[in-house]
Amino acid sequence: MNTFESLLVWKKSHELTLKIYEITKSFPKEEIFGITSQIRRASYSVPSNIVEGRKKSTVPHRLSFLSHSIGSLEEVKYFLLLSKDLGYLNQEIYDTIFSLTEEVGRLLNGYEKFIKNDKFSS
Repeated sequence: MNTFESLLVWKKSHELTLKIYEITKSFPKEEIFGITSQIRRASYSVPSNIVEGRKKSTVPHRLSFLSHSIGSLEEVKYFLLLSKDLGYLNQEIYDTIFSLTEEVGRLLNGYEKFIKNDKFSS
């Protein structure tokens, strides 16, 4: 059976979420309800919306959830930049994770095209 775990876009977005959780462990404690919470929420929104939208019965519903994933990814990018500018991330970590966000973005765009062209959907 084909599961969401078999989707490369899900795998990479899940990897991004795990990396975000790892790097935010070292963020200042005063950010626990600020940037830490926001970037974590945005990061897990990407794969969770892929999972939820995947089983929707119509293309517009699937695309709506995918749109939420794309928007959340943009949020992650902003919070990464803000974290770097505030000194919570060094340039090397920022570059590595930002590169992963770019890869996830390309995969999301490809998945969107696939959904739009899926001849077996309603």
